[in-house]
This record gives sequence, C-alpha cells and structure tokens, in this order.
Amino acid sequence: MEKEEKIKVGISIGDLNGIGSEIVLKTFLDKRMLEICTPILFASSKVISFYKKSLKLNIQTQGINEPSKALHGKFNVCNIWKEEVTISYGKPSKEAGKYAFLSLEKATEALKNKEIDVLVTAPINKDNIQSEEFTFPGHTEYLESQLEGESLMILMTDELRVGLITGHIPISKVAETITPELIQKKVNIMYKSLVEDFGIDRPKIAVLGLNPHCGDHGVIGTEDDEIIRPTLEEFLNDGKLVYGPYAADSFFGSGTYKEFDAVLAMYHDQGLAPFKTIAFGNGVNYTAGLSEIRTSPDHGTAYNIAGKGLGDESSFKEALFQAINIHRTREEYKTLTKNVLKVKKTS
Repeated sequence: MEKEEKIKVGISIGDLNGIGSEIVLKTFLDKRMLEICTPILFASSKVISFYKKSLKLNIQTQGINEPSKALHGKFNVCNIWKEEVTISYGKPSKEAGKYAFLSLEKATEALKNKEIDVLVTAPINKDNIQSEEFTFPGHTEYLESQLEGESLMILMTDELRVGLITGHIPISKVAETITPELIQKKVNIMYKSLVEDFGIDRPKIAVLGLNPHCGDHGVIGTEDDEIIRPTLEEFLNDGKLVYGPYAADSFFGSGTYKEFDAVLAMYHDQGLAPFKTIAFGNGVNYTAGLSEIRTSPDHGTAYNIAGKGLGDESSFKEALFQAINIHRTREEYKTLTKNVLKVKKTS
C-alpha cells in the first residue's frame, strides 16, 4: 500500500546535447530518492545507456513502454522512440530540439491523463526546439496551451519567491503590456498559489514598480502612479496584503524581500536578475496557476560543460522536491476544503 502512495514524477529529458540527462541521472544516484518518489523519464533506453557509459554513471534503469507500467523503487525510462540518436555534447542541433519536444509532449500527455502526478522538466534550447508543433517562447507558454488555467512563472527557493507580471516578451513591449487587468490577474494567481500550493493563510505580496524610482512622481514615467499604484490599492481595500510599487533597484539589496511571502516583478530581468544573483544553482522555476504541477531547475542547457561530468544536480533535485511538496500541499488543501460545513441561514 505504501508503494502505491508514492508520487509519480514525470521527467522530460530536455536538450539531448546539454546537461539535462546528466543532472537527472545524478539526482537518482542517491537510491534514497527512490524512497520518496517513482521517477519516469520520457526518453529512450538506448540514449540513457549512452549517457551512463559516457558519463560513467553507475545507475540501474528500468525500460518501460508506457507510464502505467512504471515500477516503484526503480528509475523508469519510458521508451518513446526506438531509433538511434546522435549525441553531440555542447552543440545545438535541430535533431536535439526534435527529441526534446517529443519528450515534453509525451510527458505532458501523461500529466493530463493522470499517469504521472507532477512534471519536472530538464532544460531546453528555446531556439532549436522551434517547429510547426512548438511555436512557444518556452515551457511555460507551451504548458499553458495544454493545461487548464492561466500561468504565472515563479522562481523560488524556501526563502524567496519571485513572479513575473510579464514573461518572455521584448523589453520594448513591457510598458504597453502592463494594464490594471494584467496586474490583477497575476496578483490573483500568485495569491491563490500561495494559499493552495504553499499553505500560507494570509499571503503578503510585494509588487515592484516599472520605472526607476517608481517614476519619481511622474518625472521618469507615469505608469507607476496612473496604473500600478491604484490597482494595488484595490487589493488592500479588499483586505489582501498586497503592497507597492517598490523601487526595484534597492528592494533586493536592502533585504526588503524577506518581509514578504512573494514578490511580483514587472518584467523578466527585473525579477530574475536579482533572484539568480541571490539563489543561482539552488532555485526552482515553478509554473503556477495551472491545473497540474510543473517545476524545473533555474538554469539552462549549459552547453559549455555538457559531457564533461561537471553538471550540478542541486537545482534539479530541488525542483523535484518542490514539485512533490506542492503536490502534497495542494492535495491537503483540496481535502480540507472539500467538505467544509455550510452554515444554514435561520430566519
């Protein structure tokens, strides 16, 4: 019975020529990992055998043909292709992109069909994965197209969570994209995730300003005073602890972020540059707001060290732990709120 309760963690292999496979296999060199979850890697036993030999990794793997055949206590490789594939460490190629998408596609199907409980994705190359089937800036947008809900990218550690009001868009389009409706949507997704995925009863959220010094009362831009500030005041009026806008240049360096459960940045690098400075290598990318759970490490394909045995699995392992923790917290929340007693009105 205990084995059946283990969480099934689906894993997409990422770019075949990067460090994805290395960090996945290194994570499960520690056999204790198999005691807390059942991994299912969507790839090919032939490719995994190549990695094990090339990287001198002594790990036993179990080949299966469909996720439902996964064995508890084993590192399962779900064979989704049979042909030979050429691995060229450190070199981006369309072939590597093709199989990265195939792995992601099959893992996402398994997630939608409840054959796995959570998904942890190894890094892709956002250029060579592009095809007629994959026309997205990254994992987040693809998963949003496949799953229910609206996504919010959150980079996180145990002490810091940074979400993005705008994601993978050109910096030239950020200001025109930020509207009261978008801010409201992203704050609400963050708030709901903090309650349901992290078990925080009354989340406290900080929102960063768009312009330097939050516009200095209109001297360096009007968006902070005309769009952001009034929108945030509405949340406070509704009893939600949402504060800002805060000047981004001093917010992280002063340690102000430690006073909040989460931070929302206006654009990608405003939030992720300081996050990766503080927590690079230990952070996790979590796609909040969707019907299913997906996490990934906070780094890319690292072509420069691929095949050299230098890949650090710390971030991938943390992504796996976080996916499991979020799954358990979300299930607990569902249980606690499923049969809430309704008080009948009396005349």
